[in-house]
Amino acid sequence: MTTMSPHRRTELLRPDGGPVRVLVVDDEPALSELLSMALRYEGWEVRSAGDGASAVSGARGFRPDAVVLDVMLPDTDGIAVLGRLRRDLPDVPVLFLTARDAVEDRIAGLTAGGDDYVTKPFSLEEVVARLRGLIRRSGAAAARADSLLTVGDLTLDEDSHEVTRDGAAIHLTATEFELLRYLMRNPRRVLSKAQILDRVWSYDFGGQANVVELYISYLRKKIDAGRAPMIHTRRGAGYVLKPGERPAG
Repeated sequence: MTTMSPHRRTELLRPDGGPVRVLVVDDEPALSELLSMALRYEGWEVRSAGDGASAVSGARGFRPDAVVLDVMLPDTDGIAVLGRLRRDLPDVPVLFLTARDAVEDRIAGLTAGGDDYVTKPFSLEEVVARLRGLIRRSGAAAARADSLLTVGDLTLDEDSHEVTRDGAAIHLTATEFELLRYLMRNPRRVLSKAQILDRVWSYDFGGQANVVELYISYLRKKIDAGRAPMIHTRRGAGYVLKPGERPAG
């Protein structure tokens, strides 16, 4: 499985304004937790189940907007679980996960009523993208209208991934974009290296705080070069983004 390229797209919300709900069903705790982390990072509410019985009982109370369902479960198979889920939630979109990638396995899952199919190892980014498509098509959620983040003269479009400062385009790598997005979502707030690691890299670097310093320096060269600085270091505390102050006079 490949890790998720850091990015964030337009936020999906339920009709009542609440976060999208996703049920993750997999008997591998590490994989289930990894998937849940990636989905929560999207702002979604996530619950997990390790077997078919727990998935069915959990879905009744949770009422998910989508289900990620492993085909191989300890008490039954995912296709049987799908049938039971659909009795209570006839329209819920289901994304199958499986280690089996034979064409006949894909056909069996889709014929049984699954909406999409991803084989292991998989990209977390692909799973999130496919879920977004399924949820949108099901009508369970709608995209947030405004995808722009603005701090001072700096603007970031979460949907198109375009970044500008004072109207000039700034080209960022995927990781630089996600780091800037996190800073812009928390303007004037000091963010510690641990917080940044957890939100931007989460499971990739596990405590290597020097990577934060490195990418902050990359961002400064692109965001602050020749301009009033916006990214500031608070020694012993972390980093803060705030509108640049132009020199007096």
